[in-house]
Amino acid sequence: MRILQISTYEKGGGAEAIAWQLFDQYRQRGHQSLLAVGEKSSDDPQVIPLSHVEQEKAVNAPLTHLDNWLAPYEGRIRGVWRMRHWLQTYVARPNNWWQARLGRENFNFPESWRLFNLMRDRPDILHCHNLHGGWLPRGGYFDLSALPWLSREIPTVMTLHDTWMLSGHCAYTLGCDRWKTGCGHCPDLSIYPAIARDATAANWKRKRDIFADSRVYIATPSRWLMLQVEQSMLAPAVVEGRVIPNGVDSAVYRPSSMRQAREALGLSQQDRVLLFVANAAKSNMFKDYRTIEQCAKQVAARYLDGRITVIVLGDQGETIRYRNGEIRFVPFQRDKQITARYYQSTDVYVHAAKSDTFPNTVLEALACGRPVVATAIDGIPEQIEEGRSGFLVPAGDAEAMACRVIQLLSNESLRTSMGTTAAEIASRSFGIQRQVQTYLDWYEQILSSSQLPGRNAHAC
Repeated sequence: MRILQISTYEKGGGAEAIAWQLFDQYRQRGHQSLLAVGEKSSDDPQVIPLSHVEQEKAVNAPLTHLDNWLAPYEGRIRGVWRMRHWLQTYVARPNNWWQARLGRENFNFPESWRLFNLMRDRPDILHCHNLHGGWLPRGGYFDLSALPWLSREIPTVMTLHDTWMLSGHCAYTLGCDRWKTGCGHCPDLSIYPAIARDATAANWKRKRDIFADSRVYIATPSRWLMLQVEQSMLAPAVVEGRVIPNGVDSAVYRPSSMRQAREALGLSQQDRVLLFVANAAKSNMFKDYRTIEQCAKQVAARYLDGRITVIVLGDQGETIRYRNGEIRFVPFQRDKQITARYYQSTDVYVHAAKSDTFPNTVLEALACGRPVVATAIDGIPEQIEEGRSGFLVPAGDAEAMACRVIQLLSNESLRTSMGTTAAEIASRSFGIQRQVQTYLDWYEQILSSSQLPGRNAHAC
């Protein structure tokens, strides 16, 4: 098959990691696999950049040169991201400035309409992942209004990783139910992707009208998110919906020697180690670092059989030291082998969130044979078998989380048996090969049904 996927970045965490895994696995299996991205950072010939095609035509040469010159410094020098955002979004396209001031979501990306012109062969399947791009300098990369045309031209699968498609601006609604009826009077415009003014009702209606003319196949990693889809303005566009859990690469994330992992990372063999993995953990509004910190302090104060080291992987900062323990921050690691060592070095993986669809980090911890204590929010309860692979606690309840952690630290046989069960469940239910085969089988069914005599390409 010729499979074209669309994603914000070619590599990263969360949704980007899932899109990349599928892209790479498809081509390993001999399919013609292509990945169109909002911003490209490698020289992979099968990755198609969408962010610069229109820009190079519309922007004068000096501005393009300046943006290209700044690109390598993004993330290394403070203010570069804002400068590139200003150049690409407002200087290159003055209308975008006015739309942003009005709080309108940015769909001004003509590259989306020329997508098929960028490839030698027309794809059989179009598979879209996150279509918002708040972290990109331009604030986005895809024209959502192209979706009706694209879905008429080619069978279109969409994997939702958050609730942005269902709302007037936010990636997670954090308990607000206005998205069900039309948004407006938004209680928090700062939720990512943030907007300057409350145009959420207009944004919601624009999406509703786009979906009314679209015919798409929707996948979600959790039943929780599929339930949201069924209650949303996206529902009329859905030809078929399937819950397909995220997959974890068991060749990388697998049980291994704790001692060897700690030796490789320079961690104490005597300490009890807890791990929390999240990009920008302390400032990430969808995670709950405060609960992790409070849990760590309570465990350190109450657990007297060893020193407690908590590693927060995905953020930077000075080590926080307290009686009988510390919280240590480790920057995001691009090397998955290093990330796997951190899971393998830990006694218990802890995960606190305010909203989380189906976090890869929980799956990675399970696959490494580590019991998980996590907040019972959104799709997380679908990942953990209570009392077998880990424990679920109420959201924001540091006391309950600390109690479960202490229970595991105090009972080695329980910790070991849970870790063994966790790895077995991850291998059986959340393996990457299982996810890949499920999608490929679905693609085949979609293509088969679309070619039946007397039926158009999008018949139910």
